[in-house]
Amino acid sequence: MKGKKILYVHGFGSSGQSGTVTRIRELLPGTEVIAPDLPIIPREAMALLRDTCDEQCPDLIIGTSMGGMYTEMLRGFDRILINPAFRIGETILKRNMLGKITFFNPRKDGAKDFIMTKHLQEQYLEMCGQCFSGITDDEQDRVFGLFGTDDPVVDTYGIFSQNYKNALRFHGEHRMNDTVLMHSVMPVIRLVDDRQNGICRNIIYISLEDTMERNGIPMPSMMKTYRYLIEKYDVYIVAALPDNDSSYPVRMQEWTFDNLGVPAYRKLILTNRKDLLYGDYLIDACSNGGSADFMSTRIELGSETFKTWEDILEFFSRLNGQ
Repeated sequence: MKGKKILYVHGFGSSGQSGTVTRIRELLPGTEVIAPDLPIIPREAMALLRDTCDEQCPDLIIGTSMGGMYTEMLRGFDRILINPAFRIGETILKRNMLGKITFFNPRKDGAKDFIMTKHLQEQYLEMCGQCFSGITDDEQDRVFGLFGTDDPVVDTYGIFSQNYKNALRFHGEHRMNDTVLMHSVMPVIRLVDDRQNGICRNIIYISLEDTMERNGIPMPSMMKTYRYLIEKYDVYIVAALPDNDSSYPVRMQEWTFDNLGVPAYRKLILTNRKDLLYGDYLIDACSNGGSADFMSTRIELGSETFKTWEDILEFFSRLNGQ
C-alpha cells in the first residue's frame, strides 16, 4: 500500500486515536492512514464519511464493529469489514447500553463521554436498515468481511454471507489485537493491494501430507516459512483425495483453517494428480500422486538439498519472490 490512502472507520465509543490506527501506521509506514472521530449521531457520521471519501478518495477502507456497518455503505471503494455490527441498534438495547457511555480512546474535541438515549438508539436502528442496498457484481468483489469465531458481542457472519461472497472467519474475539491484525487482516490488505497494482505473484504449492504436519500438528519451522512465503508468493495447499474416506476433505478444510487461518482462504486444492497443477514451485516430501512429474520446480523436503523447512526458507529468501 505504499503511496496509497487507507480510511479507518472506528467502532462504537472509540475514536481515530485508537491503538489499532497506530499499529496500522506502524505496519504500513508508506501509507497515509486517515482516521476521523465519528460524530455520535449516525446520519452525521455517515455524512462525514461520505465527504471524507469524496475529498480523499481512499484506496482502501477498513471498518471495525460499528465502523464496519458504516463502511459497508461506502459504495465504490475496496473495503474490509471486521466484525461489522450490522445490528448495532439492537445490540445497544441487548447489552443495556442506554445512559452514559465513556469513550474508550481520546477524541480530538476532548469529549470524555456521551449519553445514549432511546431516541439516539432508534437512529442507529434506522441506519442499520440502510445496509445491503444496491449491491452490484462489482461491489461483491470489492468487499471482504472478517468474523471472529469467538466474538461475544456481534455475530453477523450469516447476514453478511447472504449478501457478499467474501465472508472469512478468523480465530479471535470482537476487538482486534496484534495477532488478528498481522495474520488475518494484513493478508487481505496485501490481496487488495496486489489486485489494485495488477500484480500476479509466482505460485507455490505445498503438499500437506507428510510435509506441513506430524500427527495433525503443524511444525513450527513450517509455520515460520509459510508466513514468509505468503508475503512474497501466491501459496496454495495441496492434499490428496482418497477414494474411501469421504470425510477427509472436511478434515483438510478444518486443518487449514485451524492452523493457517485467513491466508489459506480458498487456497486448498484436493487432487491425486499433482502433475496437472500449473504453477512455479511444488514443495513435497514424496513422489507419489504425480509429484515426481510436476512440470516446474519441485522442492523435495527431506532431500540432501532441502533437509528441513529452514533450508526451504533460506532458498526462497534468496529468491525474494522470484
